[in-house]
Amino acid sequence: MRLTWRAGLHLAAAGSAITLITMIGLVPVSASQGSHHPGPAGLLPALRGLQHGTNDGGGESDEIMAAAQQFAAVRTAPGTKVSPAAFAAATAAAGKLAHSAGRWQEVTNQPYNSDALGYRDPIWSNSSGGARLVGGRMTALAVDGSALYAGAAAGGVWKSTDRGRTWKPVFAQQNNLSIGAVAVDPADHSVWVGTGEPNTNQDSYAGNGIYRSGDGGRSWQLVGNSLPNRTVYQITFDGVGNVYAATSYGLLKRPALDLTSSWKTVLKPDPNPTNSPYRTSFVTDVKVQPGTGGTVVIAALGWRGGTLPTDVLFNGFYESVNGGKTFSKVTPTGALKGATDLGRTTFAYSADGKRLYAVIESTATVGFKGAYESPSGNLAGPWKLLANTQTLIDSGSALAMSLGTPGSQAWYNQAIIVDPHNANHVFLDLEEVFETNNAGQTWTTTGPYWNFPLPCWNVDPAKDTCPGTVHPDQHALAISGGTLYTANDGGVYAHQLAKVGVVQWRDLNATLHTLQYYYSAIGRAPNGKGDYIWGGMQDNGVGLLKPGAKQMVSPFGGDGTDNIVDPNNGNRAVNSYVFMSMASTTNGGRSDGHTEVYNTISPSCLNPIYVSNPCDPNPRFVAPFSADIHNINHWVAGGEFVWDNQGKGWNTNCSATACDWKQVYDTGAGNSINTIADSGPVTWAGWCGNGCNPGGSAPFTSGLATNFGGTWHAVTGKVLPNRVPTSFTIDPANSAHVVVTFGGFSRHWIPNAGVGHVFVTLNGGKTWTNVSGNLPDAPANSSVIWRGKLVVSTDVGIFATSFAGPGNWVRVGTGQPAAPSVDLNVSPDQGYLLVATHGQGLWKIG
Repeated sequence: MRLTWRAGLHLAAAGSAITLITMIGLVPVSASQGSHHPGPAGLLPALRGLQHGTNDGGGESDEIMAAAQQFAAVRTAPGTKVSPAAFAAATAAAGKLAHSAGRWQEVTNQPYNSDALGYRDPIWSNSSGGARLVGGRMTALAVDGSALYAGAAAGGVWKSTDRGRTWKPVFAQQNNLSIGAVAVDPADHSVWVGTGEPNTNQDSYAGNGIYRSGDGGRSWQLVGNSLPNRTVYQITFDGVGNVYAATSYGLLKRPALDLTSSWKTVLKPDPNPTNSPYRTSFVTDVKVQPGTGGTVVIAALGWRGGTLPTDVLFNGFYESVNGGKTFSKVTPTGALKGATDLGRTTFAYSADGKRLYAVIESTATVGFKGAYESPSGNLAGPWKLLANTQTLIDSGSALAMSLGTPGSQAWYNQAIIVDPHNANHVFLDLEEVFETNNAGQTWTTTGPYWNFPLPCWNVDPAKDTCPGTVHPDQHALAISGGTLYTANDGGVYAHQLAKVGVVQWRDLNATLHTLQYYYSAIGRAPNGKGDYIWGGMQDNGVGLLKPGAKQMVSPFGGDGTDNIVDPNNGNRAVNSYVFMSMASTTNGGRSDGHTEVYNTISPSCLNPIYVSNPCDPNPRFVAPFSADIHNINHWVAGGEFVWDNQGKGWNTNCSATACDWKQVYDTGAGNSINTIADSGPVTWAGWCGNGCNPGGSAPFTSGLATNFGGTWHAVTGKVLPNRVPTSFTIDPANSAHVVVTFGGFSRHWIPNAGVGHVFVTLNGGKTWTNVSGNLPDAPANSSVIWRGKLVVSTDVGIFATSFAGPGNWVRVGTGQPAAPSVDLNVSPDQGYLLVATHGQGLWKIG
């Protein structure tokens, strides 16, 4: 059964709680899910409803919102935000610690081939879709002559001087690698970077300010004051010495050459008397009209869910005719007359400023409202509708052919640009790339979502005549010379402007090392020479890296999450899509495209293949499962329930009629397990309540549970904090000796958050000791035992202490990646420690 559509449609969170925090490193900004693209056909209507952003009275239900809070809740619970000073303090504390010997080395420094031959399972693989080599999510683009700059969602800024064939990181060790905007000042060719990704999905992070480089990225300076809790949508120069920044807290302005004075807020119309996280005045774009000498400045206030109090609608268009001194709200005319659903909006002027284009998201549907033109260049219009959803369906959208809806993610995927030499030639970024060469009279899908539904595609490589396309989910556009560049969830691609309507793209991702991992796992190569390394990533499936391979391959598509790998046989793996949708393979995922090599074994009610009976209603977006540390065939998994596969290993089966997974414990209605571990008959589970949403209507709760002693029971301890539990490490020699880690920050930064991140029990949970010691006060994500040390990964580094007597922590090695360290693994021979980062791939030290 070949897939018919990828579920690349996000959970939109209009009207539900949003988390806005700033961190020195990366910080979650929103509760809405990131893009997820599985391969299977016949997806459940319930799952499709989530992915299409189904609304309940203008917003999603608390349950949908809760499923999307994962990265945010781990870092802020029981609060909804944290001061940026918390991350600064944690980074400073980390910098004072001694280093152990050794240096970290990048593991994922080879291309990642999402279309590799031989890895084309007909259900779970996306190989042959046409995205080719991929990197992590890229969010911003800027050009300066021969220099091309690309901003990554969680991997800093990268620069190419050869039109994207090779890249080098130029903003990779700064305090914040979450990039929202990159721009070049034409006056002096300085490069400006706005930290804080504005795409408001579950692993978008807020920033800490705007930086400038006057030497092509070799050195950087913070411009003016830090900008905590902000995302940056756009940076624009007016040509007369000023710079504007469209942010989630209004429109800012300053002289471009004065780098020390504070930014001035020139537009923040919503007074937000209730301190709503949606009404901070999300200015989603700012443009200066060419030919006006900087006097006409336009902006859009466009929070995706709208800002409608009882009497005033603040979302909409704003204009200044005096160089940004004052702004007035503009009432659109023409096709936008009377519109009250103006959400996220991006503008584009023609080179002479006489034509104005816009792509607009509707706050009513949280999807694509339309692409519009103001032929006069006036912000008020009259506006003309150039494209709506049906227009794009008719343009050859591969997403539409796959049972999706073009533009359903217009709150997440959005950009528009005009050919500087032809005002009728316009490119529109949504999930796909659309193009018109006659100002909207006709449109073509120049960058299809993927190739599977197209007549040119065939599972047999010799018969597949489709050209390579772009990875889905576009975020930014740039034009340099005769080339268009688009940035998306898989990296950066290039297209010749002269090839109007032709699907012909250059893949520029061979040296972009920006993969966003959630988990990783290691197993010996079957020939005994080296290790197979598996890992699940945001929107780039599960990657498999074999020893000495020139490329990493992707046997399992979509959002890859947790994994189990047999340490003695790397071909035996359990991979997972979102919401605990597990599938196992015994041959390393190798398939000719006809043979199913994955066995779907999920007890999740949201599994896209079938619904087991019983099934789990509340697995997290990235749901945990784990193998017994003594028996690789004994697995446990966590949603609301603790599930046990009864030791059946790779013979585990599950279907709509019979399932080997057994429910052994219920954490309680509405609860979700965030971490789970097992040692023989003893299992530990850490959960959070009410959908793990600290911004929900009910107070945030969390807890631990175990069956140590023979029966399942809740575990309490006066020293344990009310935050999200993130990992367990069980002493292999003594199942009563357990380490648990927690995310978030202490009560110094978050009220009622408790103190400490690492706790130890020696008696099966009866009593606990806080062994955090001098560990920086920052979210702890993962823990392992390695060479007699307890090693913990955090958002500000990787640290070790004695396992026998923990409390005095040191940094592990030098050269640590700056992105959050989300998962640790030890090689089967104990020779090296592997860390998975969310933004800079995999690294190891030995």
